[in-house]
Amino acid sequence: MDSRELVGESAAGLAETLPDGGALIGLDLGTKTIGIAVCDAGWRFASALKTLPRGKFGRDRDELRKLIEARSIRGIVIGLPRNMDGSEGPRAQASRAYARNLAEAFCLPVLLWDERWSTKSAEDAMIGLDVSRRKRAERIDAEAATIILQAAIDAATGSPLL
Repeated sequence: MDSRELVGESAAGLAETLPDGGALIGLDLGTKTIGIAVCDAGWRFASALKTLPRGKFGRDRDELRKLIEARSIRGIVIGLPRNMDGSEGPRAQASRAYARNLAEAFCLPVLLWDERWSTKSAEDAMIGLDVSRRKRAERIDAEAATIILQAAIDAATGSPLL
């Protein structure tokens, strides 16, 4: 299957592709790090997993492969950085290319999900929990990935958004 056929922007499309569910991995791609979250096979809850330092694609792919195999991941959700007006800039195009590369590498469906406000929401939540500035810096990308993944699975399952 062509990697372009595996990449989409419809949560309903992901649900159709994976009618029996299966664990998903969510990624918040930064220029220096990749925030990683996972969800259960029933698509109920997303949780932060870790933050990886970002490297060349081959290194990232190898690290992600370990997680995908260990957790029996069936699909990938990647944050799509849109501008506030909905337009796309260079970061969005880079995320699209990364998504195509992951789809090709793992032959898994990839959902691109609007990530506007995910980092801000994660930061606000951690501030509300009185997480120290140092801990916030360590966890912000994984927490943003959690918000992205949870929003996508809520949309895919028709769960009400909070």
